[in-house]
Amino acid sequence: MIVVTGGAGFIGSNLVRGLNARGLRDILVVDDFEDGSKHLNLNGCQFADLIDYRDFRKGVWELDSSQIELVFHQGACSDTTERNGRFMLEVNYEYSKELYSYCVENDVRLVYASSAATYGDGKRGFREEPACEWPLNVYGFSKMAFDRWVRAQGATGAQVAGLRYFNVYGPQENHKGRMASVVFHFHKQIQAQNELRIFEGSEGFVRDFVHVDDVVALNLWLLDHPKVSGVFNCGTGKPESFLKLAEETARHYAGARIATIPFPADLVGKYQAYTCADLARLRAAGYSGSFRGLAEGVASYVRVLKESGGYLG
Repeated sequence: MIVVTGGAGFIGSNLVRGLNARGLRDILVVDDFEDGSKHLNLNGCQFADLIDYRDFRKGVWELDSSQIELVFHQGACSDTTERNGRFMLEVNYEYSKELYSYCVENDVRLVYASSAATYGDGKRGFREEPACEWPLNVYGFSKMAFDRWVRAQGATGAQVAGLRYFNVYGPQENHKGRMASVVFHFHKQIQAQNELRIFEGSEGFVRDFVHVDDVVALNLWLLDHPKVSGVFNCGTGKPESFLKLAEETARHYAGARIATIPFPADLVGKYQAYTCADLARLRAAGYSGSFRGLAEGVASYVRVLKESGGYLG
């Protein structure tokens, strides 16, 4: 069996689909099911069972580890504006430590989601090492804290690998609301008034935008390579500006306009103006997979948004 926490969420549900494409169905989906709308992400998926993450946490030590091949730990609070540090650390840090302990003590492989938010403004670089880490919010801090805790445990017998996701976009993120990707919000804005809005200065705001299919491909590569452990960046290594992203999106909608709005005062000093995945460590580990460019990725996502509102059948 393969366990996917956050399996009804954005990346998690796409990962379940990726496993299904390989013919794998013996999957336990774990998620926070208080938001019932996330069931739409699972309508097209096949899995053996599902459970709310609170019940999973209570009963994880009762699971027969001999039946579990790997845990993909994608579940987390990913709201970068969340200010409740106690909640964030409980969900992102303590929960992750519990899963790590279960996996390591039972020789179960663990692949978990980290974040490029650990790098903060990026002035220290984007290498997977403490010298580059300086998060701007408690979300990034919670991810950094777990990465550092894992490092402190030293080598383990079972695979333990973390992926620092950069700006992921693609289908099945509808439930994320304001935390959904900019492409999703552009689509909604164009539907409403044939106009998409970007911050003033967006030509200078540059991010590493990575399509969710490429994120899934890297997770599946780790499934295929049980000897690979460590923390690795998951991005294209080729960042683009928000203006470029707006232009690539607008070209798929007849007559769509691009408008600028003032930069929010509450984001000053808390906004990543530049991100770029350093892929040296990932390539050194043996990953040779390619990452699609912005034009290709946006085109494929917009097609799904237009055809089904963002859900995969």
